[in-house]
Amino acid sequence: MNLPKSVRLVEVGPRDGLQNEKQPISVADKVRLVDDLTAAGLSYIEVGSFVSPKWVPQMAGSAEVFAGIQRQPGVTYAALTPNLKGLEAALEVKVEEVAVFAAASEAFSQKNINCSIAGSLARFVPLMEAAKATNVRVRGYVSCVLGCPYDGEIAPEQVASVARELYAMGCYEVSLGDTIGTGTAGKTRSMLEVVARDIPRDRLAGHFHDTYGQALANIYASLLEGINVFDSSVAGLGGCPYAKGATGNVATEDVLYLLQGQGIETGVDMDKLIAAGQRICEVLGKANGSRVARARLSR
Repeated sequence: MNLPKSVRLVEVGPRDGLQNEKQPISVADKVRLVDDLTAAGLSYIEVGSFVSPKWVPQMAGSAEVFAGIQRQPGVTYAALTPNLKGLEAALEVKVEEVAVFAAASEAFSQKNINCSIAGSLARFVPLMEAAKATNVRVRGYVSCVLGCPYDGEIAPEQVASVARELYAMGCYEVSLGDTIGTGTAGKTRSMLEVVARDIPRDRLAGHFHDTYGQALANIYASLLEGINVFDSSVAGLGGCPYAKGATGNVATEDVLYLLQGQGIETGVDMDKLIAAGQRICEVLGKANGSRVARARLSR
């Protein structure tokens, strides 16, 4: 059984985690969270997104957050940019890497971004060209890869088709998201086998929500398939505004515990990570969503 020797964790808490919170969160608290995550040793942090505040109010102020954080060498501070306008806003605050997202489900695409899958991919063409011209790397997300709240089961071939488009367009890595958290380990492996026919495994990442308690099992299944990049959210923050009942991304602390148990290197300090997660949970006035953090903090 060959597991990867090291894994890169993509911390999405400040963006995917906070975008679903009902209460306003200050720029200072967001900056503190990003700086805490940097101090914990995370090498990739998704800081915010440049989307219309009308659609995602919590991401208003992303420019100020980027201006306020203490950037450290060797750490990627990325933003989600749904269109060229978003990319232009990101470039103004010297964002070096951005992410675009498409759905593997036609119905989810319509509900989430008001256009078809083909239409959403077409929107990315000018963005990809502008990113290339300004030496900004682009990461691609595919949502609903293991199920959709509207369409139900999603065929792995459909996931592969969307992932292939993003990769061909110039996304250096494609993150495959179980947005509603219904996937199981066997289905995860089957989906990855199909997608990996078109895209090298070292260009794929896993993004698992823990709604049904399957995220860690799906990550382990992905490790067995040769995937070594995973998106996670400190303290399990988040959900999805367009997927009712979806809980947060899998907690970074819990993923780290799994990886440490397998002797897999991440460069992340567990104690500092737990402190960062607990601090933002106190700001939000909510319970910590990481089981590892809750267990450690109760000792």
